[in-house]
Amino acid sequence: MHASPDDILDRMRTREVTGVFHARKALVDAAEELLVAGFDRADIDVSAPADELQRRLNYASIPPADLADIPITPRRPFTGGDDIAGTQAVVGSIAGCAAAVAIACFLVVKDVRPLVIGILSILCGLLVAGIAALVVRRRFDQERRRGLDKFAEWDGLLIWVRVNSPEKEALAQEILMRQGGDAVHVHEIELARGTDDLPLHSLRPDPWLGDERLGQR
Repeated sequence: MHASPDDILDRMRTREVTGVFHARKALVDAAEELLVAGFDRADIDVSAPADELQRRLNYASIPPADLADIPITPRRPFTGGDDIAGTQAVVGSIAGCAAAVAIACFLVVKDVRPLVIGILSILCGLLVAGIAALVVRRRFDQERRRGLDKFAEWDGLLIWVRVNSPEKEALAQEILMRQGGDAVHVHEIELARGTDDLPLHSLRPDPWLGDERLGQR
């Protein structure tokens, strides 16, 4: 239930406004309104997937309103629509350009006419860019819904908003309550950031390596 001291990277004490939502759309609308109101995206967290929640809490049954105040409750950064659009644009552009260049080089080797090379390269680049953007969109949609599914809606979706002034506290509480949040309150909590919270923490570059850290017995 508790992380090993060796897995903890740092600790920080912070003040947050938290609330419980029973509809994914309401939670997303609240987060989007917080961003419009000037809150930093890095200061907004939402519920982690249900399987991770159960694993980290040792499958204990705890009301959502109480979960919000437990430091080890797993959470994840909020991902908005503009994050997805930006990633789609970058990935689609890179994939499309790479495909266009590859097709152009192939056709040049085949001694195809320049006009045909230009047309086919552009069409191929656009096709690959569209496919790449669609794949990114679907992947992001799946990730956004993890932890925000129908079962989790029934149980309660959590949101945390880090604040650094009384004015921010009041504004965050007002927005959460206006969007239908329950058990909205302010708390002060010490958060421990561990290796499980790092991006790609589960990636294993060498599948032959075990779970033990190198240099330890």
